[in-house]
Amino acid sequence: MKVGVFGATGTIGRCVVSEALARGHQVTGWTRDVSRLPPQPAPARWTQADVIDPTDVARVIAGHDVIVNAINTGNSIPESIANAGVLPAAARAVLTAMERHPATRLIVVGGAGSLEVEPGRQLVDLEGFAEGLPAALGVPTDYVKVVLAHREALNLYRLSNRKWTYLSPSAGLITSGERTGRFRTGTNQILVTAAGASDISAEDLAVAIVDEVETPRHIQQRFTVGY
Repeated sequence: MKVGVFGATGTIGRCVVSEALARGHQVTGWTRDVSRLPPQPAPARWTQADVIDPTDVARVIAGHDVIVNAINTGNSIPESIANAGVLPAAARAVLTAMERHPATRLIVVGGAGSLEVEPGRQLVDLEGFAEGLPAALGVPTDYVKVVLAHREALNLYRLSNRKWTYLSPSAGLITSGERTGRFRTGTNQILVTAAGASDISAEDLAVAIVDEVETPRHIQQRFTVGY
């Protein structure tokens, strides 16, 4: 298949590119920052694209079977908070672009905050959620703006009739882990182990994404993965 990845130079994007290439897919990696493009030639085709410009998105996704939106909002926590609005803006742009490519499928890597801890009650809505963010790791309460922006984007996808899939990772995303290929899948409720952990490695998240690329099971649905 021809697979395109927005945010391909980020942690999750790089894992998706590697996983898709390892399975024999033709991969295009897109990034907004031209300085982060790898040298050519490479196993994947790399190019610059503006994910919040629907015209540019429509141009670059032409001919792709599946596109993956794995963008983040910055290279630091303050930058991520400042740019939180990029997430719903990208959702609008990509959905608009897909109107010109109705056969193309979209897989979005979203956030965990909109997962439910019980039916109808989302993690981000729990009392003290913002205050409970790991300040010891440098995450301020304002980071809740990014969490809410992910939820806003999800709600935009849910209003669309395009072939979208939204994947929420577990709450504890391990950015430098290992590929085991062993994890659980769920739908809207957060997955927690018997020990109370909720995590998944970026490498296994990429496995779940490429599994969905190859065998679509969640068209116009959100799902989650975790150990």
